[in-house]
Amino acid sequence: MMSFFSSRKGQATTETVLLFPVLMIFVLFIIKIFGLLVLSQKMEIAGFYAARRFQLQSHTSSYLQRWDRRFLTKDIKKKVEEYLGLKNAGMRRFLSLRDIKLDINTSGTWTRVVLTVNTRPPRIKFLCDYDKLQLCDNDMKCLKGFDFLCETGGKMQVIKYVGPNERVLPYVRPEG
Repeated sequence: MMSFFSSRKGQATTETVLLFPVLMIFVLFIIKIFGLLVLSQKMEIAGFYAARRFQLQSHTSSYLQRWDRRFLTKDIKKKVEEYLGLKNAGMRRFLSLRDIKLDINTSGTWTRVVLTVNTRPPRIKFLCDYDKLQLCDNDMKCLKGFDFLCETGGKMQVIKYVGPNERVLPYVRPEG
């Protein structure tokens, strides 16, 4: 059994040591990009939750609409912040969260719920060390991506529309 393993040549240690940092850079880059994908999916779910909860718990009378603005909207925003991870320091850093804005507009027939998340720049170190004008060569998409990754961060937005709060009565047959 020993002769079987001793006859095989091993991997050169130098190659392994040199490739490990490159592998770690790619892993960190992929994790940051995965964080943005997770954030977009969590925003879709949180936007649906906010719209549906406002639809089911809001009121039509002007007296109770003040309660909707004072309590219901603030409670929905608090739950959305908790779900997205704004209260959790680790999740906030992983998703690069800065702040969250929830806007509920009830004009007309539809209620428009807009969830806006401002993110910090992920600051991937090895990408941000270069000069952006030399790297991008006046390509606008490249400059915008470089600004998002290294300087300004970005704004992600989800818009949901819900109808009025009309709970239909259960069907009752006319004969009783």
